[in-house]
Amino acid sequence: MTRDPMPNAFRPGAVDLPPVEADLVARRQAALGPAYRLFYERPLHLVRGEGVWLYDADGRAYLDTYNNVASVGHCHPRVVQAMADQAAIFASHTRYLHDKVLTLAERLLATLPDEIGHMMFTCTGSEANDLALRIARAQTGGTGVIVTENAYHGVTLSVAEFSPSLGAGVPLGAHVRTVPPPDARRFGGDAAGGFGAAVQAAIDDLLRHGIKPAALIVDTVFSSDGVFVGPEGVLQPAVAAIRAAGGVFIADEVQPGFGRTGAGMWGFARHGVVPDMVSMGKPMGNGYPVAGLALRPEVIAEFGAHARYFNTFGGNAVAASVAAAVLDVIEDEGLIAHADQIGRAFAEGLHDLAHRHAMLGDLRAVGLFLGQDIISAEGRPDAALTGRIVNGLRDEGVLISATGPQGHVLKIRPPLPFNAENLSFFLDKLDRVLTRCR
Repeated sequence: MTRDPMPNAFRPGAVDLPPVEADLVARRQAALGPAYRLFYERPLHLVRGEGVWLYDADGRAYLDTYNNVASVGHCHPRVVQAMADQAAIFASHTRYLHDKVLTLAERLLATLPDEIGHMMFTCTGSEANDLALRIARAQTGGTGVIVTENAYHGVTLSVAEFSPSLGAGVPLGAHVRTVPPPDARRFGGDAAGGFGAAVQAAIDDLLRHGIKPAALIVDTVFSSDGVFVGPEGVLQPAVAAIRAAGGVFIADEVQPGFGRTGAGMWGFARHGVVPDMVSMGKPMGNGYPVAGLALRPEVIAEFGAHARYFNTFGGNAVAASVAAAVLDVIEDEGLIAHADQIGRAFAEGLHDLAHRHAMLGDLRAVGLFLGQDIISAEGRPDAALTGRIVNGLRDEGVLISATGPQGHVLKIRPPLPFNAENLSFFLDKLDRVLTRCR
């Protein structure tokens, strides 16, 4: 049973809001309906962003330590300029020849292992994973999908069916099996072996029910499961198992990709595996809707022989120009090495705070992706305390959220330009909030 995927969300009527925000909430509920959610007990009315900061309607600045959509910083001038310049020229889909999408594809493929030879473009990570599933089914002849217990891979119908973190209101498909994330605590210290055995058990169960496995898909830092980043090589037994069963391995890089781990462009590279497909999303366009799927040529051969693919907006010239500008910024500003350096300092800072605050439990971190457990005095996961910390940080001018099936993990993933001064600000505010929460 998964928890509400937004345990710290605003609940209408739970708090009194200023008139302007109260009116916006009422309009939102009337216009958008009941399925939308807002962060925080007191929602934020944001009007502007710059770098690692967001600003509310009163001009107050908030340090963004959560938003990986703006991967190279909110409103990065080079990305904005690339968007405007190309929009002033033309935007077309991929059924006309234009060089922008080809150059982008070549640049992305150059960052990937040689075995991966094709790029396909979509607008969102959800679309990329939906396309990956279609291709996996065509290649393998199977339908079975294996995911982790609290995974999130998107919101299209087929992808929502293997995104258990969406909650009980979105039932998993009969062809879906879930496995625990590679948490060494659950596997007697052997995360790789335990995870591989769990995937094999899922394969066996699919076969017992007459379902041929098609794919194992994982977010390579297991962010919705609570952030599990190691040990390096942890994916190898699981990938071997799915391939032995005739299925393919899809690396969902929407959250860990584009340099966030500080160990290269892609999260899977830390584990010594070459995926059959790699899905990309949010950070690729720094907020502009551009996403994609990279794949081995042999994986797309069957699908490509019998189906045509196009996406009206996926790979359009504006999208391609924006994504190319993001790559330029990552390279020119050295953001991958920066993520490694600041990420290490971030982890050290949290470890130091843990000496003074017992509520800080295990920390799992790689680059600028960190998962900090919040625990009770008895050492158990404490979602209520986590919610107090998240909302306390919001009041101190720091934006963050929680993750994991029990909602007790602080999910920390700031824009990549996050620097030492920003880190000092964050640690000081967290120290204050933890002190008040004792």
